[in-house]
Amino acid sequence: MSVLSLRALNRALLHRQFLMERTRRTALQVLGHLVAMQAQEPNWPYVGLWSRVDGFTQAQLSVLLEERTVVRSALLRSTQHLAVSGDFRRFRPVLQPVLDRTASTPYFRRVSGGLDTGALTAAGARILAGRTLPRRELARLLALRHPGREGKILAGEVELRSPLVHTPETATWGRWGTRNAVSVTRAEDWLGAPMTPAPVQELVRRYLAAYGPAGVMDVQAWSGLTRLREVIQAMRGELRCCRDPEGRELFDLETAPEPPDPGTPVPVRFLPAFDNLLLGHADRTRVISDADRKRVMPGAAMVLPTFLVDGFVHGSWSVKDGTLRLVPFRPLRAAERDAVAEEAERLLPFLGAANIAYG
Repeated sequence: MSVLSLRALNRALLHRQFLMERTRRTALQVLGHLVAMQAQEPNWPYVGLWSRVDGFTQAQLSVLLEERTVVRSALLRSTQHLAVSGDFRRFRPVLQPVLDRTASTPYFRRVSGGLDTGALTAAGARILAGRTLPRRELARLLALRHPGREGKILAGEVELRSPLVHTPETATWGRWGTRNAVSVTRAEDWLGAPMTPAPVQELVRRYLAAYGPAGVMDVQAWSGLTRLREVIQAMRGELRCCRDPEGRELFDLETAPEPPDPGTPVPVRFLPAFDNLLLGHADRTRVISDADRKRVMPGAAMVLPTFLVDGFVHGSWSVKDGTLRLVPFRPLRAAERDAVAEEAERLLPFLGAANIAYG
């Protein structure tokens, strides 16, 4: 069984993520290939697509949301993602156990404890049937039905336990940060079609196409699902196997391209906060060192925006008051600094920024 070096795994991942060279595929095709893009803050997926799609503009994604071709909803790891509508209808039911597990944590049960979860979910569905409501209104109506209980928490549990989607105004390009004025509606009403569960094997195949080669723990870390070892073992006949430098077994599609040469040069790339390139594996050293991971993921569920040099995270960045601020984690050589500045200059107009600063 072949052993892939860390750099080989890095180049394979960047290649499949369209980060070695921007693709001419459409934003819809790239989003479908990636399965979903994390969208805790609505602007970030736009930056992720800008780094991957040649000539991408904000309007290309906003139109997909407005046309209901793409939706924003809780999905992988119970967090907000953008997904192609057809994929959402097929994969949300597969991932429902993950969302139910989150909805059963003490944060929610301290409010909904003693309530029948099926009845609570059905009440939310009845309230939303055929209409869209601000989340705060859903919370108010649920609190009226359950006096003495915090409606905001009840509404959050309903959103996890049933497939609801956010309307475009809360998901399209706009001001930076989260948006409190979120409106929700039933996915089946919004899309005009029922949820149709896909086999879990299909989710695994789609993951490997965009993130492989990868191990069982990687698939589980990305999806939030558990007990996938038996599923993947049963798929061995259609997968090829290799090992990482630590000897762990990795799986890939038989049809997947061979990893590029580990010495292949790669361009500087800017990644948004929460990009799944950093969250798609249990072992993330193929793109970020353990030391840098502590800087990028400092706690409180934060994942800072980063930039890659030679394919690995080299620093973080932010944008505020028209300035793109870069924070390298290590000194940049002259050629690296020039390459970072060049890519940052390209990003400025997309962000609506005018200046670059360090530190």
